[in-house]
Amino acid sequence: MIEDLIHVLPFAPDVVMAGWIVFLRVGAIVSVLPAFGEKSVPLRVRLAIAISFTLVIFPTVDVQKLAEPSLMFLSISEAMVGLFFGILLRFFVFTLQIAGSIAAQSTSLSQIFGGSAGVDPQPAMAHVLVVAGLALASLMGLHVQFAAYILASYQMVPMGSLIGAGDVMRMGLTQVSACFSLGFTLAAPFVIASLLYNVTLGVINRAMPQLMVSFVGAPAITAGGLLILMAAAPFMLAVWYENFVSFVAMPGGR
Repeated sequence: MIEDLIHVLPFAPDVVMAGWIVFLRVGAIVSVLPAFGEKSVPLRVRLAIAISFTLVIFPTVDVQKLAEPSLMFLSISEAMVGLFFGILLRFFVFTLQIAGSIAAQSTSLSQIFGGSAGVDPQPAMAHVLVVAGLALASLMGLHVQFAAYILASYQMVPMGSLIGAGDVMRMGLTQVSACFSLGFTLAAPFVIASLLYNVTLGVINRAMPQLMVSFVGAPAITAGGLLILMAAAPFMLAVWYENFVSFVAMPGGR
């Protein structure tokens, strides 16, 4: 057995170095991934998840040209590329937060049920949508989709390469605009209900100036916002998940 180990040892440093370089990109992606990269997940658990994904991705990565760039360049470039691809996915969490914030503000629930519902201060509606969206994605095989997404990042930006500034600008602007557009689209029922509510209150106030319409309308908009959330949340999450899956399947195709 010792003689066999002697023959294996010369290859061990190269394998460890290659695994470390793969871990840098995978770890950077996992640190900001939806669900796996949340602040509520303990740091040791996130480290274990990153190592697990590294073990899955490492056999599929071409490390033949690993010796060409310097170790410092590889470490910086792989960490930057991984962080960029992770942030692109993180925008889908921001989408749910934006939709929940717009919905809460439109239905006057941002202060009544707001505060620090989660790790980051946000309205309760946004917290509910984020938790529900991450739970839905996890139930639908999130780990498999993430593994495919990491492999796609190596196809788009091979190991030892830096992503071009033009690609960063194009993909970043596209994802930011898609994030706000999808967030407003998901919150559209609440915005429409708020518009109808305010128009109705304006008409009632002009017809009956002595009536304190704000005291009459506040319970109505609160109850209406909660009812709309109960009815529209499944459709909102379905639309969000469809966009999420399509992006994971084609990161640079949007």
